[in-house]
Amino acid sequence: MKIAVVGLGLIGGSMALVLKQKGFASKVFGVDNQEAHTKKALELGIVDEITDLSGAIANSDLIILSAPVSACTVLLPQVLDQINNQIVLDTGSTKMSLLAAVKGHAKRGRYIASHPMWGTEFSGPEAATEDAFDGRANVICNASESDKDALETVEKLYTLLGMYNVYMEGKDHDVHVAYVSHISHITSFALANTVLEKEREENTIFELASAGFESTVRLAKSSPAMWMPIFQQNKENVLDVLNEHITQLRKFKACIEKENWDYLSELMENANKITDVLNRKD
Repeated sequence: MKIAVVGLGLIGGSMALVLKQKGFASKVFGVDNQEAHTKKALELGIVDEITDLSGAIANSDLIILSAPVSACTVLLPQVLDQINNQIVLDTGSTKMSLLAAVKGHAKRGRYIASHPMWGTEFSGPEAATEDAFDGRANVICNASESDKDALETVEKLYTLLGMYNVYMEGKDHDVHVAYVSHISHITSFALANTVLEKEREENTIFELASAGFESTVRLAKSSPAMWMPIFQQNKENVLDVLNEHITQLRKFKACIEKENWDYLSELMENANKITDVLNRKD
């Protein structure tokens, strides 16, 4: 199968590498508006040929949209306009804007709204890796709106990537990812800014930063160009989770101010329960 990857970054690049390795993709066409990305993707063997969007659509059986969500919202209807019977999927971290963009489109059935739940703080084709997706969840949204053959092909694609498929409605997806993904990035960005604002000695940060701090602030290295559109597209859900997060921070602040150590301990013990959730095996 010939595939096209639109957006040659971490996710799109990693998918291309694995799909070539597994024999799913016989040829990969790459599309990206950054020349540095196209050159690096060719150099690393992530893609076989660079082309424009129209060329990619015309020569591919399956098109993967892996650009920022704001760009994909514009691109998706244009791609559906140009396809015949090809399959189109996206990898965006929010879904409602994309689903709304193609609601009622004559070729809506050829589109699969998916979200592979994996990522790192790194970006660009040089960050692509062949062991990216093993054991991770892929969310498929509004599956009933997609053609059966298209859905089955995309399910197979993600299985070959080493992922398991989870199904939900786009609205529910956007709520859940705000709590388990988006808030982590906002918290990391905010913590980094807090330290940079209050600790003016960069050498001190470098010398004293513990593994715990590095782990917590790791996501602050993520690309603003990628995350700004996500926060914009999922504004209401992000604000909801931020309000709850601020409420929790105020509880910790009040405990320390009032020296209410018993309640502080209770808050931390309650937080420990997340370990059982994350370690749960079906």
